[in-house]
Amino acid sequence: MSEGGVNTNSKKYPRKKNLCEKLNVLLRKYKKIMILKADNVGSNQMQKVRISLRGKGEFLMGKNTMMRKMIRQISEENPKLEALLRCITGNIGLLFTDGEFDAVEAVIAQNRVPAVAKAGSIAPCDVFIPAGDTELDPAQTAFLQVLGIATKITKGKIEILTDVHVVKKGEKVGSSEAALLQKLDIRPFTFGLEIAYLYDDGAVMDKAVLAYTRDDIMRSFFTGVSNVAATSLAINVPTMASVPHSILNAYKNTLAVSVQTEYTFPNAEKVKAYLADPSAFAAAAAAAAPAPAAAPAAAGKKAPAAAKPKVEEKKDDDDADMGFSLFD
Repeated sequence: MSEGGVNTNSKKYPRKKNLCEKLNVLLRKYKKIMILKADNVGSNQMQKVRISLRGKGEFLMGKNTMMRKMIRQISEENPKLEALLRCITGNIGLLFTDGEFDAVEAVIAQNRVPAVAKAGSIAPCDVFIPAGDTELDPAQTAFLQVLGIATKITKGKIEILTDVHVVKKGEKVGSSEAALLQKLDIRPFTFGLEIAYLYDDGAVMDKAVLAYTRDDIMRSFFTGVSNVAATSLAINVPTMASVPHSILNAYKNTLAVSVQTEYTFPNAEKVKAYLADPSAFAAAAAAAAPAPAAAPAAAGKKAPAAAKPKVEEKKDDDDADMGFSLFD
């Protein structure tokens, strides 16, 4: 017999039923889910993570076949959940939350623990042994020479002469390298839950989006708007992005025509007034400029009299040069 796709004759049926019921409730309650990889995470470490996440989210792990089956059933009511199916692979868990992903990520990062480098494991990062004294006795010199590490004996201990790149990221850890790191009591790796994907109300995203800031998003948005506006102007197809530029260009053309003809309108009158009397433009610019700070007079000395402003000779209107062209 089966109920809801679960084998009721199995001895594990109560646990499976509880898992399915809990997953059913969580999928309907939350719109944000973090898909986490749980490789090399022990039960004790997992318990600490659960305690740290209290109030920030609910963590659930189970068999992938069961989770996929429940997701398919609920996706009949909420088709957005179908995007989760491709993420249910490997040793993963689901973290349901209503908060910001950044805050939850910080909690997960705080619960990573150092670990030794095991032979045959894939190195998640580069490992270096710094130059300097070690606690190894001279009997280990031959072992280090096999690995090509330059050493010397200092005060009855082995000293490594140069930094050594022992393990490269993405490569398997050799048995000799693992033994050396254990002898030096170096735990180069850290293990814990790792974010694989982010789900937000139907959208599945890579964890790389957590590194984006608000400024990065706004910069990308404005770049896209600029590209749309430039394309629209080039092909003469108006869009919301290009219409402001089209209006501004039309205003410039109208203003240029008004300056060269007797036709005028309110916004063009000021420009025509400046062209008719350039000295007024120079006076307005001088009035808008900030006045220089007066130097304090020295004690006991009379401040020098202010110099009279030089009166510029008025030029003919036809020879006026304002430094720009309305037709450029």
